[in-house]
Amino acid sequence: MPSHLSADRPAPQPPERDAVDALINRTRLLRGDVDAVRRDTSVIDDDNPQLRWQRALCELAVHQLDDLGEHLGQLRDGIPHPMAEEPTEEATTTTPAGPPTDSLLSRVGSAEWNLLTDEVSWSDELYQIFGRPPGAGALSLDELPSVLIAEDQPLLTSMVTDCLVDGRPIDGEFRILLPDGGMRTLHMMGEPVLDGDGCTASMWAVLRDVSRLRRSQHMMGRTRETLRRQEQTARTEHRMAAELRAAVLPTWRDSLQEPGRGTSGLDVAAHCLPPGSSDLIGGEWYDALPLPDGKTLLTVGDLTGHGIPATSAMATLIGALRGMAVAGVDPGAVLGHLNQLIECSAQPALGSAVCCRFDPEAGTLVWAQAGHPAPLLFRNGVGHPLPTPDGVLLGAASGVTYEQDQVALLPGDVLVLHTDGLTRQSRRDAGPDLLLGLASRFARARTAQDCVRTVLEELESDERLDDGACVLVACVEE
Repeated sequence: MPSHLSADRPAPQPPERDAVDALINRTRLLRGDVDAVRRDTSVIDDDNPQLRWQRALCELAVHQLDDLGEHLGQLRDGIPHPMAEEPTEEATTTTPAGPPTDSLLSRVGSAEWNLLTDEVSWSDELYQIFGRPPGAGALSLDELPSVLIAEDQPLLTSMVTDCLVDGRPIDGEFRILLPDGGMRTLHMMGEPVLDGDGCTASMWAVLRDVSRLRRSQHMMGRTRETLRRQEQTARTEHRMAAELRAAVLPTWRDSLQEPGRGTSGLDVAAHCLPPGSSDLIGGEWYDALPLPDGKTLLTVGDLTGHGIPATSAMATLIGALRGMAVAGVDPGAVLGHLNQLIECSAQPALGSAVCCRFDPEAGTLVWAQAGHPAPLLFRNGVGHPLPTPDGVLLGAASGVTYEQDQVALLPGDVLVLHTDGLTRQSRRDAGPDLLLGLASRFARARTAQDCVRTVLEELESDERLDDGACVLVACVEE
C-alpha cells in the first residue's frame, strides 16, 4: 500500500524495473554465498559455542536476505491497495487461498483505519497474520490492543496516539496472541493520512510478522552470551590453574641446597612450556627436593587433562610423592603407591612419571619410570637415554610393580628429565633426538640454567609444541 500523507497528494511513481531487478539479482547472489557458509556450519560440533554463534549469524543473515529479496520483488511488481477492491461475500466467509504460509507475502499485511467513517480495511494477509477469519471482521483501533500481550499494550496505545494526535509516523514492534494459543511478533509501520485542511482523516499501516527473525536474533544472542560466559570461565580457570601451578612447582636461581646440610652436589634448573594449541594449563610437573638423609629427589611427570582438575591432581601427586620420598620410600615403590592413589581418586586419570633419587656420597642415581621417557645422560659431549626399567602408565592397571634401576653419575655429568610433550612435535617423531642433538652445547654450558636456556632457544627456532611440556636439568657438581 503506498504511503500517502495527504489524500490530494499524487501517488509516488514506482522505481525503474531494471534497477530493481539488478538489486534482486545482487541479493540472490549474496544470499547464495551466505547459504553456502550456512551449509558448511550445519555439520559442526554443537558443543563448540563459537561455531554455534557463527551458524546462528548465518541463519539470521539468510532470513534477512530472503525477506529483502521478496521485498524488492514487491517493489518491482507492486501490491494492490487494501481498499482498492471491496471484499466479496464469499471472501468474508472463507479463508482465501493466499500465498504459501512460509512466504514473505503471507507475513506482510496492510490496514487502514478511517477516522471519519469508522471503516476498517485489512488485507487478506493481515487476517492470516492475526489468525483471524475474514468473516470475523477487522479489528478497530480500540479493539486492537485486546489481542496484544498485556505488557505490550501501552506501547501500541502510545504509538497510535502519537500518530493520530501529533501526526508522528508509527514504527514499533509488539506481540500478539493467536486464537490457537500461539504468539507472534509484529513490526508495525504507518503514517497518518491528512485531509485538505491538514487534519488526520485516517491512519494506514503495514504490519510484518517478524517472529522468525526475532527467534533467530534471540538464538544468536543466547549463543553469544553462552560463548561470553564460557570464555570468562576459561580465563578464570586458566588464571587459577596458573596460580596453583606456580604455588606448587619450585624455582631455583642457584644450586639446589639442603637446609642446614650444605650442598646436595647438584645444580638444578627447570622450566614448564605452555602448549601451542590451547590456553589451558595441563598436568605436567617437575620437582627436586633435598631429603633428610642427604639424598635428592628428582622427578617429572604428566597427567592427562587440562585446567583446574589436572593441576589439582598434579598438586596432590607431588604432595604424596614428596611425603614418601622424605620417608625413605624407594622410587619404584613410590610409583606403585602413586598408581594406587590415582585409582582411588574421585576423578581417575592416566599419568606418566619418572622418579629418581640421587646419592651424592655414592654418586649413584636410583630411578623408576611409569610409561615415561627415560632420563638422558650427557657425558663428555655425548648423550644417551638410560636403560629403561619396566613400568606402565599410572592409573592404567591395578597391583602393578614398578622396577627400578641404578646408574653411576660422575662430576660434570648432565642429567635431563623431560615430559614427552617436549619432543612430540608435528615435524618430528616422538623421541629424544631433539635433546640429544644438544650434547655439545650442554658440554659448553656453565650451569643447569644455561642448559635449560639452550633447550628453550632450540624450541623457539622450531615449531611450537603440540602440548605443554616440562624439562628439568641436573648438573653433577665437580
